[in-house]
Amino acid sequence: MAEPKTIVNPLFLREDDLRQAIELLFFAYRDFTARGDAILARQHFGRAHHRILYFVGRYPGIPVGDLLDILNITKQSLSRVLSQLVREEYVLQKPGTRDRRQRLLYLTDKGKTLERELTSEQRMRFAAAYKDAGAVAVEGFRKVMLGIMDAKARKRFLSPFET
Repeated sequence: MAEPKTIVNPLFLREDDLRQAIELLFFAYRDFTARGDAILARQHFGRAHHRILYFVGRYPGIPVGDLLDILNITKQSLSRVLSQLVREEYVLQKPGTRDRRQRLLYLTDKGKTLERELTSEQRMRFAAAYKDAGAVAVEGFRKVMLGIMDAKARKRFLSPFET
């Protein structure tokens, strides 16, 4: 394996620099999800379950349509996983207050406990990495992540002054 480079001139990114970035993202994601994957496996769940738990926990009362938009999956894919989470009492569905056809999603206490367990190490990993890297690097990381996203996803994170 090639020795990691610490300084890259962004004006002259070479194939090796780009491939190393891809590998860095791969290994970081692998390690970022490892503990959560083990916890999910014990529940007979997968990463799709984790994503639903995370976003329902992050945005209590999120409409199913908004969750579909965030996850960028089909209704059928969401329905299969969400139905299991509802059936096993991790997620609660309530009708909308203005539109009774709308389904709003909330974590139950059981769902909140599992989501915290799944996310706690991930938060600690980010906190340690951010602290070690410093504010300038954290802002650089944010810019890189935004640059990788498509324009629709990017809008979720940009202030009106950044668009």
